[in-house]
Formats: sequence, C-alpha cells, structure tokens
Amino acid sequence: MITVHHLNNSRSQRVLWLLEELGLDYEIVRYQRDAKTMLAPPELKRIHPLGKSPVVVDGDAVLAESGAIIEYLLETHGGGRLVPVAGTVEKRRWTYFLHYAEGSLMPPLLLKLVFDRIESAPAPFFLKPFTRGIAQKVKRTFVMPQIASHLDYLEGELAHRDWFAGGEFSAADIQMSFPVEAAAARGGLDSTRPRLSAFLSRIHARPAYQRALERGGPFQLS
Repeated sequence: MITVHHLNNSRSQRVLWLLEELGLDYEIVRYQRDAKTMLAPPELKRIHPLGKSPVVVDGDAVLAESGAIIEYLLETHGGGRLVPVAGTVEKRRWTYFLHYAEGSLMPPLLLKLVFDRIESAPAPFFLKPFTRGIAQKVKRTFVMPQIASHLDYLEGELAHRDWFAGGEFSAADIQMSFPVEAAAARGGLDSTRPRLSAFLSRIHARPAYQRALERGGPFQLS
C-alpha cells in the first residue's frame, strides 16, 4: 500500500491528485501546519530528515520531492500513462516543465511570500517603516518583475496548446499546478493572462483533482 504523508496546504496535494488520476490505492497520514509559523510539525522528521511534505512510502522506498515522487510513481505504477512517448518533442517539454515548476517558477513565488510576511510582521515602531520599506522595494524592483516574466512566458507557452507538454494532459500539468495556483493566490495571476486562468479552470474541473481535494482536505494557498 502506498502511504502519502500529507501536510495541509502543501505540495502533497498534487501527489494525491496523481494517485487519483492513476486510480491507485493509497492511504494518507495527515499533518497540520503550525498556526503561527505555518511550518510543518516536527513529527514529519521521523519520516524524512528534512521534515517536509510530500513524503511517499511504498514498500521499502521512502521518497521526497514532488518531481522525484511523480517520476517514481509513473515508472513503478503508471503503465505508460501521463507521460509522452520517449524521443518526442512532447516528452522533452514534459521533462522540462517537470523540473521548471520547482527549479525556476517557485523561487520568486516563495520570495514573494517571505517578503509579504516581513512587510506585515510585528516590529518596534521605530523599525517598522524600515522593514516595510525594504520589503516593498525588494518586491517592487526584483520579485514581482521576476514573477511577471515567468507568467508572461507561461501564457505564451499555452498559446498553441492546452497543456504544458503538448495537446494531451500529462503529469507535467500536475507538477505545474502548484506554482500556477500559488501565483493565482498571491503572485498576481489574474484574468489579464486568460490562458493560464483557463488552465486552472481545466485542472479544477478534472474528476481526479476533485477526488484528491475530497481526500486531502481544504487546499488554500492565499
């Protein structure tokens, strides 16, 4: 039996979605973020030394990192599903977006979250203008332009196809879902980029996505 160590409002939601798309049996061990720090509880370190989620246990295999988990599940249990044919342009795009999601797109979105919290964090009255000003300047001059550049790039990538690897839905879209949803929640993605908004509507309408939400619980990134 596959076990998913699932943290609320985290990347592990897309692992549940993949398992639902593949129709695999699995069980969930649930963890809740600390209400103040929003960090994962220390209990997760008993499963993996970094204490992050998702972590998937399948027999003797203990896997972390969403991309590695996705590749493992497809290689071990996928039966060729949700992966384009090897040697095709679609397969090259699939591999690219599987890595791009966390390697390139998530870092500026994470910086946005960090500096949002710095901007709103309690501080002595004489320091607050400085911390707020620094956070605002970093976001204005670096973080938001970076996010906008990525969103423009992705909007263009969907100009001639519905899905990131090509004409067919694949696991690359599952991997891309988390940063695109994070961008919609807190990174400035709105109706001015209609193709990305339509991508979100398509994935949210998939029955397997909805089943994953039912099993994983509320999923909010704002």
